[in-house]
Amino acid sequence: MAKKPANSGKVWTDQQVRQLKELADGNTPTRVIALKMDRSPAAIQAKASGEGISLKPVNQRPYNRKP
Repeated sequence: MAKKPANSGKVWTDQQVRQLKELADGNTPTRVIALKMDRSPAAIQAKASGEGISLKPVNQRPYNRKP
């Protein structure tokens, strides 16, 4: 059975929400954010959605199209 992240089920602090926003603004992948914050990718996505934080990468072209 997989080990649960240490912060699983714990309340988010203001500092953690700020860190999530900074990492999302830096185009950090969701799985990497989850590892850095010791939470599950689902928890990261849920909190980002609830806070209005976009996890979409902003510096990538869709479908590898050339400019």
